[in-house]
Amino acid sequence: MVTEKGTISINTENIFPIIKKFLYSDNEIFLRELVSNAVDATQKLKKLSSLGQFDGELGDLKIKVSVDKENKTITISDKGLGMTADEIKKYINQIAFSGAKEFLEKYKDESDKTQIIGQFGLGFYSAYMVAKEVEIITKSYQDAPAARWICDGSTAFEISESDRTERGTDIILHIAEDSEEFLEESKLEQILEKYGKFLPVEIEFNEKVINNPNPVWVKPPSELTDEDYLAFYKELYPYGEDPLFWIHLNVDYPFNLTGVLYFPKIKKDFQLNREKIQLYSRQVFITDDVKDVVPEFLQLLHGVIDSPDIPLNVSRSYLQADGNVKRINSHITKKVADKLHELFNNDRKAFEDKWESIGLFVKYGVISDEKFYDRAKDFILLKNVDDQYFTIEEYKTKLEANQKDKDGNLVGLYASDKAKQDAYISGAKKREFDVIIFDDVLDSHFINTIESKIEKFSFKRVDADTFEKLIDKGLKSESVLSEDEKKKVEETFKELVGTNIVQIEALPTDELPVSIVMPEFMRRWQDMSKVNGQAGMFGSMPVTYNLVVNGNHPLIGKIANEENEEVRKSLSKQLHDLALLSQGMLSGNDLTRFIERTVGTL
Repeated sequence: MVTEKGTISINTENIFPIIKKFLYSDNEIFLRELVSNAVDATQKLKKLSSLGQFDGELGDLKIKVSVDKENKTITISDKGLGMTADEIKKYINQIAFSGAKEFLEKYKDESDKTQIIGQFGLGFYSAYMVAKEVEIITKSYQDAPAARWICDGSTAFEISESDRTERGTDIILHIAEDSEEFLEESKLEQILEKYGKFLPVEIEFNEKVINNPNPVWVKPPSELTDEDYLAFYKELYPYGEDPLFWIHLNVDYPFNLTGVLYFPKIKKDFQLNREKIQLYSRQVFITDDVKDVVPEFLQLLHGVIDSPDIPLNVSRSYLQADGNVKRINSHITKKVADKLHELFNNDRKAFEDKWESIGLFVKYGVISDEKFYDRAKDFILLKNVDDQYFTIEEYKTKLEANQKDKDGNLVGLYASDKAKQDAYISGAKKREFDVIIFDDVLDSHFINTIESKIEKFSFKRVDADTFEKLIDKGLKSESVLSEDEKKKVEETFKELVGTNIVQIEALPTDELPVSIVMPEFMRRWQDMSKVNGQAGMFGSMPVTYNLVVNGNHPLIGKIANEENEEVRKSLSKQLHDLALLSQGMLSGNDLTRFIERTVGTL
């Protein structure tokens, strides 16, 4: 067979339908693209003026967007570079020839890359998503006749001279019947505010400027005050509560990245809107879905990130993964960790006061980012029931003298509900044990992560077992019950607990007569399942527990010595229900009967 070479032919008649129907997923972005082109034309003129290659008056460079409902047109007007007839043929008639890219190559100045928006040379054609016909009326800044171009969306066009006398370009869209919703002023204003709120050139619509061309993230941090950052926050989130603090991102190597990230106030509410960080490219809004750019645990932050180095698909609708995205993600994590470290070192008391909100981010980071623990370990805080704060190292030192198990491992006691577990907390404090509060929604996962990072260290909930079994103090109370009495007591309570376990323990007489404990692994399994959205599975699964009976308590002695079986069962039932009640496990008819019995004895 003879080898044959050739070129693939493309039917140009099929290009426009592809562009109109498939290139851009959302037809409202036609306005973003055309206004961005107008911004480019304006920025290019300013650049030429600064280089001395344009010595005319710049004048008022506002970009104006207007709508004419009667004639069913939308017009985007700028006073930028304009185009000659030859430039129209070059940049408009040749699809995917990017004028912005050519301009950058001609005037190579890295500092200006962020100012020119266009990349692909296809944005203009998004106009045909809503227009049946598009006109261009333009006059170049150079000494050349004005030109008029018109095309109905086919591959045929007309180009002629125009009587326009002012420098700049008007793009006139003759709106198609199926897109007349865009003739509504409220609709256009909504789109302009969404995509153009921070474009670097003033955008005028309905005789008012709708954008802020100089947001705080494009200014040097040295020129900004706290009031500037707070005012910008209100601009982004008019109804939001003031943030705790913020981080100004300003990187120019090995990638360009600017922005401001705010830490909001959070109070144990993890079900938050994650679409609070806005992603921009050269001050053009791209998306509020930043999962690839910002690490997961920081997606609860608020603010803005802007980078011309974030790779976008042709329609700028979504990110394309590459090395820059990973580097930006890593850099943001580092900047956040550095800021938190700085706050902790500079004013620990203020840091502790903010921990209720900061802690959620830090814990989420430790859980979800393997490397974040190493960056955060020095400012991770643990708060005890007396509202005292400890770093991990400080807490380990505190436990050394008094809280170890029989194998010499450190044991940190914790409470997940300070009110409900008050009796257990009181018992721990009598023994001079310290109790940490872990009542955040993430704490069940956080505990596991911390234990995996620290050798010979574990956490036990304060009601996971008797203190004598949780912590080895070298002390053990002698039992006052005989073996027969123990068996009698055990059998009495066994009738009440069903398949659950009864533990007869020799505890101090000032301990509760009966208490309920649950093995630590069981509690964690339940807690983590709730966080993971599997709480419903426990509706059909019986909760297992151990009933700890203090054999040295006088009331248990009374049960052991009571000959009347009914009296013995009644007292045991009351003590068992009290134990259930203390754990929030008594409800419905059982609770009603308990109240009736209790009232009846008064």
